[in-house]
Amino acid sequence: MRRLLLAVLLAAVLVLTTAPFASADPPQLRREGRWLVDPQGRVVIVHGFNLVYKREPYAPPAAAAGFTARDARWLARHGFNGARVGALWAGLTPDAPGEADPAYLIRVQRVLDLLARRRLWMQLDMHQDQWHETYGGEGVPDWAVHRPAPWSAAPPVVAPFPTGYWTPEVSTVFDNFWAGADGLLDDWADTWRIAARAWRGQAYLMGYDLLNEPWMGLEWPTCLATGCADSYAAELQPAMERGLAAIREVDPENVVWWEPQQFAGGQPLDTFFTAVAGERQLGFSWHNYCPDVFLESQGVPGGDVENCWDFARGRQEHALDQARTMRAVPLMSEWGATDNVRAIEIDAAAADERLMGWTHWAYKRWDDPTTADTAQGLFRDDADLRSVKRAKARVLVRTYAQATAGTPLAMSFDPADGAFRFRYRPDPAITAPTRIFVSPLHYPDGWRVRVDQGRVVSRTQRQLLVAARPGADVVTVRIARA
Repeated sequence: MRRLLLAVLLAAVLVLTTAPFASADPPQLRREGRWLVDPQGRVVIVHGFNLVYKREPYAPPAAAAGFTARDARWLARHGFNGARVGALWAGLTPDAPGEADPAYLIRVQRVLDLLARRRLWMQLDMHQDQWHETYGGEGVPDWAVHRPAPWSAAPPVVAPFPTGYWTPEVSTVFDNFWAGADGLLDDWADTWRIAARAWRGQAYLMGYDLLNEPWMGLEWPTCLATGCADSYAAELQPAMERGLAAIREVDPENVVWWEPQQFAGGQPLDTFFTAVAGERQLGFSWHNYCPDVFLESQGVPGGDVENCWDFARGRQEHALDQARTMRAVPLMSEWGATDNVRAIEIDAAAADERLMGWTHWAYKRWDDPTTADTAQGLFRDDADLRSVKRAKARVLVRTYAQATAGTPLAMSFDPADGAFRFRYRPDPAITAPTRIFVSPLHYPDGWRVRVDQGRVVSRTQRQLLVAARPGADVVTVRIARA
């Protein structure tokens, strides 16, 4: 009887999430070259936040300290057009392999609906840190915990994040996962098949992030030193292709995002993904955590945040190179996780230089159990949006081109005085205008605009619409304080 009720509930969830778009295609993002493009053909640059709730039931509650319509409205009013939303394995199939939890799908759907109403693009993230609560982390269901011998003969070692990864037991757990032991790799892929079936028709979807910060196991010292190319070929790429294949059985169109091994987010290391024959909708979901800021968060003296300029620019270039090799679109899906405003300013400026979309870690702290820096989140009090960290917000809330009717060429924004400059090559086949969000925080007496080889179609306090003049080669938009 329980299984019958679960099946009925799951069928109802699938109908609710797909029925509204039965007669028309939902707005979703697709990859074209290195860009994400909207249904009008415009290049979309994403500025957003991570919304990953790591405590059971692995989805934020409908409360002030969780996520409500007020939060979605706050994000949209401040120009954020994207979110990386946690869809954890532990929530999707908590009781048994292949057995979806309709209650969890409904919890996540509530958040997706709030974001979609405000037209925020969403990446679904199967987040994990240190595998499971057994090891001080989160991510996989209880049934997916198989403690290996000889460590299973004693209580598990629980070390602070991220050092908990380095223990022999946790590293062996990951090695067993990559090897397909206990059928877990197939179960993981099957869980993605369930998620894709539920959300393939989700409005404002920008795809599926298969696994957060993969840990490569006992060879981690090699990954730290050289990037462990052999582990990509033998373990990581085959696993990502298995997840991709599972999704493609039910969803042939949405972007599937792959992440490199964990150390690539905090060290200047190469990554070694290759292209998949015939696959056109791959994404490279990469993380950017400057080591000088990490050392600062751990109380280690000697770091200099200005070193983060070289690190950030190098990581941007690497992400573009890896994306080209994969035939994928890149997205800086995690960065920040700090209240060091200078570090955030550097990373945001480097992203603008490379026209890179991003989702910052994190919108709210939500009692994060696995973080190297407790000074994260945009608010001092998760339940009070008036408690926003203003200096941090002034760097993250930016004037930027949200949707470009052509090819973006250059973009810059100075949070000190609000000066903004954007250049793009227009595509005459695109009839929708270029949309630029204008920050509400940086122009106390209003703003003025100059457009070369184009014209202003419409302007409001927070939005500027621009169209190219006939025959224009490059359109330049400048915004400054009035």
